[in-house]
Amino acid sequence: MAKDTIKSDELFICGGCNAKIGPGNLSNLLKELPKKEDPNLLVGYDSTDDAAVYKLTDDLALISTLDFFPTMVSDPYLFGKIAATNALSDVYAMGGEVINALNIVAYPEEKGFSALSKILKGGTEKVHEAGAVLAGGHSIHDSLPKYGLSVSGIVHPDKIWMNNTSQEGDALILTKPLGVGIVTTAYSVGETSQEAFDEAVKYMTTLNKYAAEVMKKFPVHSCTDVTGFGLLGHLNEMMNEAFTARLKASQIPYIKEAYRCASEFLITAGGQRNRNYLSDHIQFEVDDFPLEEILFDPQTSGGLLFSLPSDQADAALEALHERGIFGHLIGHVVAREDKAIIIEK
Repeated sequence: MAKDTIKSDELFICGGCNAKIGPGNLSNLLKELPKKEDPNLLVGYDSTDDAAVYKLTDDLALISTLDFFPTMVSDPYLFGKIAATNALSDVYAMGGEVINALNIVAYPEEKGFSALSKILKGGTEKVHEAGAVLAGGHSIHDSLPKYGLSVSGIVHPDKIWMNNTSQEGDALILTKPLGVGIVTTAYSVGETSQEAFDEAVKYMTTLNKYAAEVMKKFPVHSCTDVTGFGLLGHLNEMMNEAFTARLKASQIPYIKEAYRCASEFLITAGGQRNRNYLSDHIQFEVDDFPLEEILFDPQTSGGLLFSLPSDQADAALEALHERGIFGHLIGHVVAREDKAIIIEK
């Protein structure tokens, strides 16, 4: 009986952030929307940033964000934790503090509610870990389970981290290794190890709250979180046609098994969408197909990517490491060259 119950709770795996609409299609859709000017809307959808920010007073602004997706793991409790961690991340990427969240649920009518209970439990635990309150939500029936959060946060209007305000000479620091999309996809078809999957899960369930708390002590110029558009997609947005990011291939951190999987063409559809959209913006000076796939790989609940003065990078990395937080210098921002991003030897 217990074994049958476990089987009935397992979720069909279909993508996480790999399910996101590609950046090219999404940007074209947003351009067609009618706009309404409001001086209190400090950050809106026209900026390609991580969340909306609305000024309430001279000292207080509201951060609003929403994120949900279908399952990328079969364990419902784990899925809830990952989806919530991912949804909360946008507030941290804006330099804010989470205050509350609402559940967003789609769930098959014919499936028992045991799995849904576990999804909600996992999500609620991460909301509480963020120091926030779960205030309600909305649910519908759908053929495949989907879960996420609508999240509200607060930030001082003068202390917002935006994703397109890097400066020439900045260092680029990444707070989680890459490759979770490739690893979880390979694991779902039995093509990678439990150890690699567990490593991916560890990072997918780590709140970006902790890295953000450390980095608030430093003069951050720009920040984003690395999710469905992959490192290169989100970094391309950071350069904002004004600068070029030069990345060192040897300094790119990734889960080791992801490289092996990519070399065996265990890759993701979302990664190919990212590659197709970004091909004109990227220059590879190294011949390394697996690394390319890792750089294009959609990250579910990925790390924060910071741009800050180079002379602050060592101190920032030391501060992260003292707190037991992953942090890696991956490159620098330079004056605009032919491409938005150059990966060099």
